[in-house]
Amino acid sequence: MANRLDGIPPSQLEDDDLRRELRHLHETRHDTLLEGSESALRTHTERMLAMEREFLRRLPNEAAPNPLRTRAGRRESAGQPVPGPDLTGTPD
Repeated sequence: MANRLDGIPPSQLEDDDLRRELRHLHETRHDTLLEGSESALRTHTERMLAMEREFLRRLPNEAAPNPLRTRAGRRESAGQPVPGPDLTGTPD
């Protein structure tokens, strides 16, 4: 059985519960960093990382970056060449 202080293991949460818990952890991060004890920060960090790992494992499409927030996406939207396996990015 899980230690109640650590909460329900992320793998046992339903998708909506995982999203909600992760959102809450992100909302409380700053306060924990500034006002929490070392122990509270360590516990918060461990829980947040466990939630993030589970979220990325289970819902990878929801964590995919917006293409316009990546270098390749911005270059592509500007009509510039995008280096990749078939393009070295060097002039011919």
